[in-house]
Parts: sequence; C-alpha cells; structure tokens
Amino acid sequence: MTDENFRSGFVTFVGRPNVGKSTLTNALVGEKVAITSDKPQTTRRAIRGILNRPSGQLVIVDTPGLHRPRTLLGQRLNDLVEQVLGDVDVIAFCVPATEKVGPGDRRIAESLNGYPRAKKVAIVTKTDAAARDQIAERLIEVDQLREDWAAVIPLSALTNDQLDVLTDELLQLMPVGTALYPEGVVTDESTEDRIAEIIREAALEGVRDELPHSIAVVVQDVSEREDSDLTDIYADIVVERDSQKAIIIGKKGSRLKDVGARARAGIEPLIDSRVFLSLHVKVAKEWQRDPKQLGRLGF
Repeated sequence: MTDENFRSGFVTFVGRPNVGKSTLTNALVGEKVAITSDKPQTTRRAIRGILNRPSGQLVIVDTPGLHRPRTLLGQRLNDLVEQVLGDVDVIAFCVPATEKVGPGDRRIAESLNGYPRAKKVAIVTKTDAAARDQIAERLIEVDQLREDWAAVIPLSALTNDQLDVLTDELLQLMPVGTALYPEGVVTDESTEDRIAEIIREAALEGVRDELPHSIAVVVQDVSEREDSDLTDIYADIVVERDSQKAIIIGKKGSRLKDVGARARAGIEPLIDSRVFLSLHVKVAKEWQRDPKQLGRLGF
C-alpha cells in the first residue's frame, strides 16, 4: 500500500563555482557521491545522490557551477546545467555566508526566471566559517534577490547545522508520489564513474590554478584477481600539454605516487576490496576545445 503523503522528486543546487554544492550533496546523502575541491568546476556531470526518509525521497542532482564558458567543455557544462534546471521540481540557489552577494549571484538568481515550473529555495552555505552578523547580512541580501523564494535557509554542510531543516523543507515542496529509486541506493553513478572521480579528486589536490580544468580521468579496466583479495584498476589521467604531464607526475614520479595513494584510500572503502592501482598520464592536446576528444572522454 502506498502512503498517500509520501513525496518524491528532484532538487538541484545552483550557484557560482565553489559555493559548497557538492559538499552539501554529500552531507544530505550521508555518503560521498560527489567529489569536492577548492578548485572551481570540480563537478562535471549531473551526479544524482538519493536521500531516503520515511516521509519521502529526494533525488539530488549535483551540477557544475554556472560560469562564463571559455572552452567547448565549459559550454557543454553550462548546457548540462540548463538541461537539469528544466527538469527538476525544486531549484536551490546557494550563496556562501563568507562572501557578499555579487554580480554573478544576481545573474544566476535572475536566470531562474527561465524555469517557472520549479519552486525556488535560497540557501546561505558555510555558516560555520562566518560571524553571526555576516550571516544576517547575507540572508538579507539573498532574500532581496527574488520575491518568490519558498524558503531562505542558512546552514553548514560541514557541521550538519540546519540540514534537517533543509531536508524537511525540500520534501514538503516535492510532489506526492512513490519512491523513484529503491531504498538503500545512494547514487545512480556507476562504480567506474565513481572510481574515475575519486582519482580526479586526488589529482586535483595541490595543483596550480590553471591545471584543474585540463584534468580528465578514464578508467580502462577494473578486475578482481582470481588468486587474491586484490582488485586491479588501470586508469589514465588525461591532460592537455606535456608541461602538465610533468606537473602531475612530479619529480621522479613522487606526485603521481601521492595521487595513487590518496585515490586508493578513497576507492578501497567504495568497492570493499584492497586495490592495486595503475595510473598512466596521457596527453590529449587541447581536449577541452576538441569535440572528438570530448566525446571520447565522455562529455
């Protein structure tokens, strides 16, 4: 028998790059489904995280941050966000408590007019890093951006402060309906995609500002060894130039070794197995601007 008060639907978080959307997705799901980094444009796909409650199910679509595109990849990421925004039930607009509302925020808030079907919620993120008067100032600024906010909620994904308030509010805004995914499922990302993202997150750590956009990861093979409890994973880290390849590899391979160790630490709990990880760094010249290369890399 279906509960006639059960609600289910799709929500996405929008905002400038690096306002805490992926961290918030992971905190709500209770498990890491989206990689995080202090580098903009970390998220490159519409990753679905699934939050189950007795009263309903939220399907969270984590999207890339909206930005002014400088490459074909950037344009495709923006197109992806627009496609998602046209399909969801609720759009939650995120602004960090630590930064004043700027022209980029205003532009995104105004662009939500193009999605009249979706209900709109405003979220002030990163309240753990802000003073009380900063949070109050941000709430006033955000409230003034639109007249149709269904709610304006300050929260911290790091300390879980007010996450339950956000969950309750989002569920109330969803249509009545049955669960969209079976209970226990936390994402519809494939294991290989999640492995590739963990490797990319490890490769992003500590790299120079111009490099993050140029890094892509392709998993070539995942296979369990017959004679042991090891899983062999072979993956390529793809960059655009030889100089970038040198940065990723590091002196005598030291940086690539660190990337491998960090990635392994994230992959092993995901697949519940010890991992032998073989990483190769390859150059695909200007892949962000090349439609064929983008296709091969899954964009």
